[in-house]
Amino acid sequence: MLEVKPYNRQFAYAYAAKWAFGRNPLFYNFTGIGGDCTSFVSQCIYAGCCEMNYNKYNGWYYTDVNDRSPSWTSVSFFYDFMVTNKSNGPFGYETNIDSLEIGDVVQLRNEMDRYYHTLIVTGFDDNNVLVSAHSDDAFNRRLDSYIYAAGARYIHIEGVREYVKNMEVCFKNFYQGISLHS
Repeated sequence: MLEVKPYNRQFAYAYAAKWAFGRNPLFYNFTGIGGDCTSFVSQCIYAGCCEMNYNKYNGWYYTDVNDRSPSWTSVSFFYDFMVTNKSNGPFGYETNIDSLEIGDVVQLRNEMDRYYHTLIVTGFDDNNVLVSAHSDDAFNRRLDSYIYAAGARYIHIEGVREYVKNMEVCFKNFYQGISLHS
């Protein structure tokens, strides 16, 4: 049975801090072949929830480079999963910039009205949002330092629907790059 649990924002932050300028060996590095930004944000969110959704058609999961959902690595599929998920895994809703918290998500849009970059919120400084990302690796970079012509959208991660497990063991193994599962 699924239970709604809190999303652990501190774990998502800790993971971003550890891996913003490195690559967890459990994951393929997509930099240079479409970008690693959404995969990195997915990893951060997974660190904060330790629950994947293995639905082949509309889930959110990563087993290896050849067995992953489109939502793990694609900006638009990631958004669709997070704001519509009613099954297991993390879920959220679109919000405004003033409602963001650490562990939430920002997606940037270009002049062709296409969302192209995913960032995770890792702090705040003088009313500025600080974000972390891969592809153009960054930790606690000011959001206003990015150039994005057509705006952004913001996703608040509300919680996680999960099957009961030991969250501390899952985080420890994942954080150290030992295992994707507890």
